[in-house]
Amino acid sequence: MVFAIVALSATKLAAHDQIPGAPQSDPIALVGGTIHRVDGDVIESGVIVFEDGKITAIGKSLTLPDGCQTIQCNGKQIYPGLFESISNIGLVEVNSVRASVDTNEIGSDNANLRSWIAVNPDSELIPVARANGILLASIAPDRGDLRGQVGVLAMDGWTYADMLVQGPAGMMVSGAAFDAGEDDDEERAKQRDEKLRKLTERLEEAARYAAARERSPRDQPIDVRLEALLPVVNGDLPMIIDADRRRQIEAAVAFCVTHGIRPIIYGGYDAESCAELLRQYDVPVIIHGTYRLPRRRDEVYDFAYTLPARLKKAGVRFAIGGEGSGYPGGASNARNLPYHAATAVAFGLSAEDAIRAITLSPAEIHGVADRLGSLTVGKDATLIVVDGDILETPSKVERAFIRGAAVDLGSKHETLYKKYLEKYRRAGAVDAKQGVGDR
Repeated sequence: MVFAIVALSATKLAAHDQIPGAPQSDPIALVGGTIHRVDGDVIESGVIVFEDGKITAIGKSLTLPDGCQTIQCNGKQIYPGLFESISNIGLVEVNSVRASVDTNEIGSDNANLRSWIAVNPDSELIPVARANGILLASIAPDRGDLRGQVGVLAMDGWTYADMLVQGPAGMMVSGAAFDAGEDDDEERAKQRDEKLRKLTERLEEAARYAAARERSPRDQPIDVRLEALLPVVNGDLPMIIDADRRRQIEAAVAFCVTHGIRPIIYGGYDAESCAELLRQYDVPVIIHGTYRLPRRRDEVYDFAYTLPARLKKAGVRFAIGGEGSGYPGGASNARNLPYHAATAVAFGLSAEDAIRAITLSPAEIHGVADRLGSLTVGKDATLIVVDGDILETPSKVERAFIRGAAVDLGSKHETLYKKYLEKYRRAGAVDAKQGVGDR
């Protein structure tokens, strides 16, 4: 413990300066903006009203409640908060500094691990992502066979408990137990089969444990690892399997169907080739971003870019994730989520489907669509106001609300921009009213 404190001190990790938003006190109406409901038609020059953190009315000509604060949004675009799927944001600060990385746990059987408890609400990366519209994220551990539980968090709060929307929302599992390939050697096949055997035995052990607890709760000691698996075994909690290859995806789905488990595929690079199977068992896919290189030498360069459009055409439910887990930069690149969706638009997906893939679709997959993911009466007022199309890089998020609370959109990026803008202004390189890039 002393070593950990010294290590953290040595890295000079500081909390961000943004103060979490205070709970909504008065009704708020956003007036005149283009409202992208996601689960309904776009409303031009519309009005959206929210009270006590919930959307209470949406339309064109509405009677506003007494004491309502009116915010003019003429020419602005209003969207649900963007949802980063399977992320390590809040678990990683600086990838090269081990003391600031908390994505991994010792051992390979960590079903009881609750990822959201380790989230640092003061991470500098949270405001950076939030400033680009990412207001929600599903947080996942990243090591072992049974990696642990996934939690859905809102990107604002004093503590992880303030941020937690739902936990658990899934059980993260490695796809190594299902990783059959044409080039498997004997040793690799043995390792795969051993992992599959252990996973099967662990689930069967959990079922026996549940039966023993039901027969005689006093005589059966509580095992937190087995307790965590019970919702998975009962079919109440989905198993999120990290799988890209076709055979891996097919084996994972077959395993889950055999054991009465609800599967979700994370990665899904070859998901189109398994479309019939995925449709048959209504298995959703969380695409691990579109900024990916081809996995095989003979594939076209844009294979990953076109995957969302191909899954849409094939009738497979999907969401688009970003770079919040597993790729270079990790959580520091979570802010790029809308541009992963934009790449899919450039390669065949409609803009409407792209917005859905980073808002309502991940909310549906993670089981929180009754509260989040679209601008609908009765849902949480978690939304953003943008000065342009959220899929275009010049667009800026001007306002954000999480459960009706106004969110501070400042970040370290903005602070440094202003700092060096002042430096260049003093040096006479830019006019006081110009940005660095305006000349």
